[in-house]
Amino acid sequence: MKRYKPGMLAQKVLGALCVVLSLGFTQIALGTEVQRIFIAGDSTAASYGKPDQEGWGAALQAYLDESKWIVENRARGGRSSRTFITEEHWQSLLDSLSEGDVVLIQFGHNDAGKINDPKRARGSLPGLGENSVTIDNLQTGKPETVYSFGHYLRRMIADVRARKATPVLLNLTARNIWQGPRIERGSGQFGAWSYQIAWQENTAFIDVTNSVADQLEQLGPEAVAALYPKDHTHFNPQGADLHARTVVAHMKGLRKLPAEFAWSARGEAIDAASWSWLRLPFPEDRRRPSVFLVGDSTVRNGAGDGQNGEWGWGDFLEEAIDKPQVQVVNRAVGGLSSRTFYTGGWWQRSLAMMQPGDTVVLQFGHNDAAAINDEQRARGTLKGTGEQSVAILNGVTGERERVHTYGWYLRQMVGEAQSRGIQPVICSPVPRKIWDGRFIERKENSYPDWARQVAREAGVPFIDLHMLISREYEKLGRKKVDALFADKHTHTSKAGAELNAAMVAEQLSL
Repeated sequence: MKRYKPGMLAQKVLGALCVVLSLGFTQIALGTEVQRIFIAGDSTAASYGKPDQEGWGAALQAYLDESKWIVENRARGGRSSRTFITEEHWQSLLDSLSEGDVVLIQFGHNDAGKINDPKRARGSLPGLGENSVTIDNLQTGKPETVYSFGHYLRRMIADVRARKATPVLLNLTARNIWQGPRIERGSGQFGAWSYQIAWQENTAFIDVTNSVADQLEQLGPEAVAALYPKDHTHFNPQGADLHARTVVAHMKGLRKLPAEFAWSARGEAIDAASWSWLRLPFPEDRRRPSVFLVGDSTVRNGAGDGQNGEWGWGDFLEEAIDKPQVQVVNRAVGGLSSRTFYTGGWWQRSLAMMQPGDTVVLQFGHNDAAAINDEQRARGTLKGTGEQSVAILNGVTGERERVHTYGWYLRQMVGEAQSRGIQPVICSPVPRKIWDGRFIERKENSYPDWARQVAREAGVPFIDLHMLISREYEKLGRKKVDALFADKHTHTSKAGAELNAAMVAEQLSL
């Protein structure tokens, strides 16, 4: 039996009692009102507290109201999606998980490692399939079945949902690797696979990679180097905070989560990434050329999931093109005009992802006829293609703005794309289902004509979708065309979107 000096036993008992009371008070304080955000990830999220290395998970709590949300950072350095599970870190997290909690899941940096070696043996099989390989693990000395990256993410999502908690997938943190003025946007395809799993499993997704890369490119290589003093992957506390702020902005932009996040004063000061819920795509494989689409809801409606039976033609263009070497990146956003797509940052975020040799297809016009200034959307443009403009105090943003013509905004996007070695293609807006006798209504000196004029003057390809589709509708007749629409006259059904996509694919020279 262990012997204690006089007074030591009382101190031990008192210390143990304090621990019990502390835990009790913590539970009382937390009660049923406090929820938790768990983080499952690698060293880029893990807590280190070092001046040259800190994970973004360590900075997250400062942005949350800790009386309502507590961050449990379970990220561990050196782990892949596979080893986080096989080393029981995942099970430990699950054992602590309660109904209503949120789990942020971010892996990929280490999944590209070797599947079997004596040092780490942490790699997962590439891709999303259910393929597997059985090995005698050289590190653990035990047999193991190794699965794909997608398999491990699907398992995590299912485990979290089984406990009535909410999974959120994140793609990778940015690495300090530059090619000229552009920073790397993702290591391999792990970010794209995370995105695809989010779609397959209908899971919320946060595009950390591109959002942080946008900010780092604005800072420039020299300033970014100061945030990565150790190597190109790991950042200091300032870099961790930049990533954490980005995660917070996207968390604020998510929708349909079971509970509302509660923010600290610092968190309240962060502007929401209003596009987060849209789960906009990005290039899956940067080795392949991309066709980017920018436009309105007739190209991509809502979150691109066919809600209310409404689809944009961009959702079916890759299938219509049917060329494995070409990937379509549909960045169109419903409700936007050429003006608000440009002034709202949507164009700049899309442009930042494009590479020389890519193609960008532009289709606007449906929303450009709206009010130039109001308190709801303030999205209209001046008619025509000229250089006239008008100064307003924007009723939505509260800021002064100079509004230009429809043609002016198209020219800005065309010019900026060309300056980066990207091929622009202008489309006239698809027609609405508005009949004038046996014919689809056509208005002269309007958006289809103005789109053609800008394309001709800029010397870029033009696809007259308005005319092509109108003629096709007129051949089909009213009854058959009714089945191509999911609403009265603007948004197409799946069949209508597929028809339009086929016409675009036929006209594109790829």
